[in-house]
Amino acid sequence: MAVGIEAINAYVARACFDVAELFRGRGLDMTRFDNLMMRQKSVNLPCEDAVTNAVNAAGPLLDRLTPAERDAVELLVVGTESGLDLGKPISTYIHHHLGLSPRCRSFEVKHACYGGTAALQTAAGIIGASPVETAKALVIAADAPSAAARGTYWEPSEGAGAVALLVGREPRVLELDPGASGLHTFEVMDTLRPRPDLDFVDSDVSLLSYMTCLERSFGAYRERVAGADVVDSFAHLVLHTPFAGMVKGAHRKLLRTHKGLGPREAAEDFARRVAPTLHYGSRVGNLFSASLYLALCSLLDHGAPETPCRIGLFSYGSGCGSEFFSGVLGEEAVATAGRMRIGAALKARRALTMEEYDAVTELGGDRAFGVRDLDVDTKPYADLYGDLFDGAGLLVLDRIENFHRLYSWS
Repeated sequence: MAVGIEAINAYVARACFDVAELFRGRGLDMTRFDNLMMRQKSVNLPCEDAVTNAVNAAGPLLDRLTPAERDAVELLVVGTESGLDLGKPISTYIHHHLGLSPRCRSFEVKHACYGGTAALQTAAGIIGASPVETAKALVIAADAPSAAARGTYWEPSEGAGAVALLVGREPRVLELDPGASGLHTFEVMDTLRPRPDLDFVDSDVSLLSYMTCLERSFGAYRERVAGADVVDSFAHLVLHTPFAGMVKGAHRKLLRTHKGLGPREAAEDFARRVAPTLHYGSRVGNLFSASLYLALCSLLDHGAPETPCRIGLFSYGSGCGSEFFSGVLGEEAVATAGRMRIGAALKARRALTMEEYDAVTELGGDRAFGVRDLDVDTKPYADLYGDLFDGAGLLVLDRIENFHRLYSWS
């Protein structure tokens, strides 16, 4: 029975900032800039959070459904590391503002950047087992960076946004290969958010953990899928993308370990099978739980894959857990993704000045986890709000009353 992604869309925020300018403004070492392979990063305004990012990604997908198809969405799973309560999942807010049927499972899952894949695989399992052939799931990977990374080398790579996936039995975008997963996990303290105002990152440990998981999860995939070859089995590789430079190094090591390829051969393979997945990431930044799926959107919009074709995907979450899995891009995959016009949304973002960027990111901490009461005042960035949100029909955070978050449409 075919199960997989029927439609996909990304919300890439409405504002952006130049990464080179951020390096200069923060006094960071420019010799480290080229390794990022990044040009811009998307930026949330203070009236945005993980909930608004999720709803603004999923809304356009649901708008394309018939009433019957919309009512068939009986599962909402949100992968996030930007939760807003230790008990209440953000999926409840998202379910409400998307107007989904009350006959719907709704929950949130967390495992750092692996959360989006945890949500997808959970949804695929539930939908695949459902006796209702028309049943669908909405999977959303949504995060919002905190202000805690300010002044660090992680700040330039942190993006803002979400990716929404409609999952069902007509997988026009990606049909998952059933059972074709290689897993690898172990306990490590590489990156974590122990408090809303603190991001802890051990860059060296994180890089090593990512590399180890990529090699070993693909090794586990080969044990499960007889004859799998890292080059010959996949038309493209789509990897979790904290920043594009990390993906390039990881790909090179993977091919050296599992195929014995040298630097020149690896570079040629990278340009052909991986580079198309990095266009959006280099302009948006790390979307955490949505990073892998933004890379998939990039492949569909920039890679001109000859569909149908099989692709390999690697998901990594700090702490850590990982999965290498595969699926087949459908003949309609490129057209289905293209209708969402993600590239046009990127071009429509407003480029912030350094002064504007500092102002909105500093105010962004006001709506973090644990805030009891807040009136979201847009006056300090009124020109930005008016330009980017007034009349746009996007969900924004309006206020917080006794911990309850209240949203409105712009």
